[in-house]
Amino acid sequence: MVTAQTSQTPAISPLTIKERTGSISTAEIISVLKGETTGLHIRQAFSIEVAEEITANFARNPGLKERKDGVPGQYVGASHYRKDAATYFAEAENARPFVDALFGNLVDPVRGLFDALKRELHNQGVELRLARSDRGQANICRAIRWSGTGMYALEPHDDAAQVLCAGKDCELPAVANNTVAALNFYPSMAEQGGNLRIWSHKPTVTDRKSQGVETKGYPYSTTYLEAVPCRDFQLNVGDIALIDGGFVHGVTRQSGNGKSRLLLNCFLGFARPDLVLWWT
Repeated sequence: MVTAQTSQTPAISPLTIKERTGSISTAEIISVLKGETTGLHIRQAFSIEVAEEITANFARNPGLKERKDGVPGQYVGASHYRKDAATYFAEAENARPFVDALFGNLVDPVRGLFDALKRELHNQGVELRLARSDRGQANICRAIRWSGTGMYALEPHDDAAQVLCAGKDCELPAVANNTVAALNFYPSMAEQGGNLRIWSHKPTVTDRKSQGVETKGYPYSTTYLEAVPCRDFQLNVGDIALIDGGFVHGVTRQSGNGKSRLLLNCFLGFARPDLVLWWT
């Protein structure tokens, strides 16, 4: 007897969104890490000059590669997505000089935010560090430029599934029991589209199984999400977005004006009450 797969009805989880202009604060970041805020959008969080330099460094970076994980685009750095710990951390070590080359001698927003958050968490008795194994440690970010041309530049997905299934030899799955926060910096944006969309739905393991995405969280069908409310972040150069990556989110279609969407991406979250991990 063949049993047909049934589709779960998505449960609606309210979004708590904050948007403003100026510098991001460590208190706001911690609010997302603790699950108090779903999404944070800071406009003009770093300068156009820094954004342009990072974009130029990406374009001429000798570590620039084409993605081969089913998501269209190019990248510099390493991703934990669907990799065991040995592979991921080895790739992160190999990519480190290329990630460093994105910034050169810049006073950049990624390292600046990491250092400020590390100091604040230390004052609260919490350690912040890069995720690590006996093969090495994570990079502080990776750079991604998308080239998707479908309904979404990046299909709806959640980040918690892949962390939860990162493997017994990895310290990341502990973060999935809390909030997997996705942190994005935007050095380049298309004039229209390419924005971050977040749906009012935080899938469970049962939800993921109903969609066949239990080990990767990608992609959720538009049919599954059609009755779920969503919110768009209208992004521009120099913006920062931080979200609870356990909620389904994606990237809207970009305009065809030739300007690409480049972001610096990393993840962070509590592995224990006294430890926050940071990785890519």
